[in-house]
Amino acid sequence: MNKFGKKFVVEVFGESHGESIGVIVDGMKPGIKVNYDLINADLERRRPKRVGETKRVETDLYTIESGIYEGITTGTPLLVRIPNMNIKSKDYDFKDMPRPSHTDYVSMVKYGRIYPGSGHFSGRITAGIVVAGSLAKMMFPYEIETKFLKVGNKKDNEDLDSYIEKISAQGNSVGAILKVTVKGVPAGLGEPFFDSVESVVSAMLYSIPSVKGVSFGVGFSGISLLGSEYNDPIINEKGETKTNNSGGINGGITNGNDLIINVFMRPASSISVPQEVYSFKTKRLETLEIKGRHDAFFQRRAVVVVENAIMIALADLNLRV
Repeated sequence: MNKFGKKFVVEVFGESHGESIGVIVDGMKPGIKVNYDLINADLERRRPKRVGETKRVETDLYTIESGIYEGITTGTPLLVRIPNMNIKSKDYDFKDMPRPSHTDYVSMVKYGRIYPGSGHFSGRITAGIVVAGSLAKMMFPYEIETKFLKVGNKKDNEDLDSYIEKISAQGNSVGAILKVTVKGVPAGLGEPFFDSVESVVSAMLYSIPSVKGVSFGVGFSGISLLGSEYNDPIINEKGETKTNNSGGINGGITNGNDLIINVFMRPASSISVPQEVYSFKTKRLETLEIKGRHDAFFQRRAVVVVENAIMIALADLNLRV
C-alpha cells in the first residue's frame, strides 16, 4: 500500500526514470478554485538551481487529469501527472554493486531487481508530494516558515554557499536540521495515542527519502531541562503559553500555539568519493565510484517538500474533526 491519510488521502506513483510520476489526491473539498500559481511556485522552489544541487533539472509541466471542472474542484479524486523529460539511465546501473546507504539492496530483496535512479524510491517522487501539499494549502492556508538550525558542522548559516561548494568539490554531501513553524493551527486537532498529531505528522515526514529524525518543540534538547523549565504555563483564556517547549501539542492534540517541528535530513547517499562495497559478481569487496548527477546539499530545495508534507498531514487531521 502506497497511500497516506484517512480523509485527505495521498497516493504517489511512478519511477525516477519512468515515463512519468505523479500523485492522486482524494479528499479535496468541492468548490475550491485551483491555484495554479501556488502549485507552480512550490514546484519551482523544489527545482535545483543553487550551489551543490543536482544538474538534473526537470520542467515539471504537470497535467491535472481528473477532479476539476472549469478550474474548480469537484470533490472527486485529482490525478496529477508529471512527465519525466531529463533521464540518463546509463549512469545508474548498480545491479552488481549496491550503493552504500541506498535502496539498491532492499529493492533487490523485495522487488527482485535494482531500478535505474532508485525507481520508486527516488527523491524525484517527492514532486507529487509537493503538488498534494499545494492542494492542501488551498483548503487550509496556514502560515508556515522554515529555517536551518544546523547544516553539517557549521554553527551558523553565514557563507553557506562557500561551505557547500567545498563539500561538493570533495565529491561529498552534507545533511541539515530544519525547524518548521506553522502558525494559525487551531486547538483540538489530533487524538490521544495512535492518531496523535505527532504520530500523523511524523508518519508523513518519514515518507520523504532521507528524513531520519523528527521532533517537536525543543525536541531532544529538552533532556537538559527540568520539569519546571520544560512546562509551558498558559497565560490567557486563549490558551497561549509563556513558552512553547512542547511545540504546540499536548497529549497528541494541538493546543493553539505555534506548531514547531524539527526535521533531520541525512546527507545525500549518492557521492563520488570512492567507497569499498561488496560486489555480487566477484563475491568480494570492490571500489565503487558513483557517476551521474547528484546533490551535495539538496536540503534547500527539500524545504518545500517538508513544508508540504506537513500540510498534507494537517489537512488530513483537519478533515477528521
